[in-house]
Amino acid sequence: METKMTGQVSALHSTATTTGTEVAVNGKDLQRVIGASVAGSAMEWYDFSIYGTASALIFSDLFFPGLDKAAGLLAIFGAYAAGFFARPFGGLFFGWLGDKYGRKSVLVATVLLMGGSTFCIGLLPTYDSVGVWAAVLLVVLRLLQGFGAGAEQAGASLIVSEFAPPARRGFYAAMPFAGCIVGILLANAIFTAVQHLPKSDFLSYGWRIPFLFSAAVVVAGFIIRMKVKESPVFEEIKNTGHASKRPVKDLLSEARGTLVVAFCLRVGENGSSYLYQVFALSYLTKVLLVDKSVGTMGLTIAAALAVLTIPLMGGLSDRFGRRLMYRLVALFTCLWAFPAFWLFTTKDPALVILSMSIAIGVGVFGMYGIQGAYFPELFNARYRYTGIAVSKEFAAVASGGIAPFIAAALLGWTQGAYWPIATYIAVLAGISFIATFFSPETKGISLRN
Repeated sequence: METKMTGQVSALHSTATTTGTEVAVNGKDLQRVIGASVAGSAMEWYDFSIYGTASALIFSDLFFPGLDKAAGLLAIFGAYAAGFFARPFGGLFFGWLGDKYGRKSVLVATVLLMGGSTFCIGLLPTYDSVGVWAAVLLVVLRLLQGFGAGAEQAGASLIVSEFAPPARRGFYAAMPFAGCIVGILLANAIFTAVQHLPKSDFLSYGWRIPFLFSAAVVVAGFIIRMKVKESPVFEEIKNTGHASKRPVKDLLSEARGTLVVAFCLRVGENGSSYLYQVFALSYLTKVLLVDKSVGTMGLTIAAALAVLTIPLMGGLSDRFGRRLMYRLVALFTCLWAFPAFWLFTTKDPALVILSMSIAIGVGVFGMYGIQGAYFPELFNARYRYTGIAVSKEFAAVASGGIAPFIAAALLGWTQGAYWPIATYIAVLAGISFIATFFSPETKGISLRN
């Protein structure tokens, strides 16, 4: 299906072909950059997973006590959404830096900012100690965490894509997102461990342990990223004088249609992700009164399944194309929404875990794995970092950031009915499905242009 948007995106790469000469890359450099990107992605998702889990399970009691269940959910998910509203600003700022001065320096800066913010959350006083200032400090740190995260995902996939050989770019660019799984598994493992503490100990210091542990993740990520070389694509455009001096302006003047397409592709993945990983976890425990361990086990198994589905989808996109694979996974996510929440209402632990594993491990992370190569291929090298970061993070605000908050409001409106939540997921995934008909096929395209 040819459209004006498709033509605009394709025009950016009119001189690129699948047989075009690529910048020669040493195999060890590729391995090193994959390792660095995996480490950064692991830290990002570790940070966001422990915050999301803590939001669903404990933060309403620590920072917003005295509210009823519905009001408590709204308050804590409002604070949760604050981090997402900071992400587009971080994406703009760090994307601009990455396109103007290089990819590597941004990757080092974001890992320090995100990790430092997460560590400080573990040091926060609670409402019982300082009153409303506890919630204020929580929101401030959440904003800083989101600001750093605004360019982390974009940078991780971008730098690997610019190092990877075109024929296997989808597979290699999906590998950093496997780091997301490492982060989720690590966060779930630590939170599961501290939940076995006596309740009084968990409320006083146990919940802080996962946040304080992020210091170790930051140090490891920083050391690894300092050893990475600059992207060969950026080095080439810099040396030839083609690097953009105004990447944001160039992006908006040349690729507005591309931004809209990428935004819509992202909506289904990101919104569904946080509706399942954050809202559904709270829904299971606070509304359906399912034991907390069932939801966390579902997230753990879903993450383990995604270890396979993320590189698998990336590899399949190398063979069958980015657009087709993204379309199929988005359609699956749309169709699975109602069965997923129906299985939740059975309260059967095995069915709940099965539902969550399929929804997240196959649907959400299936789209996520394809994005690794697809998004960098949509944008010109001169403003590629900015384009990926802006499209991803504005979509994250419009979908993932507000999704748990809206879902909590819908739940209160329907007095506990799940169908509006399932409809919400189906609409978000449907937007991404439709967007594939306006997006070009980019498999194997040169990233030098």
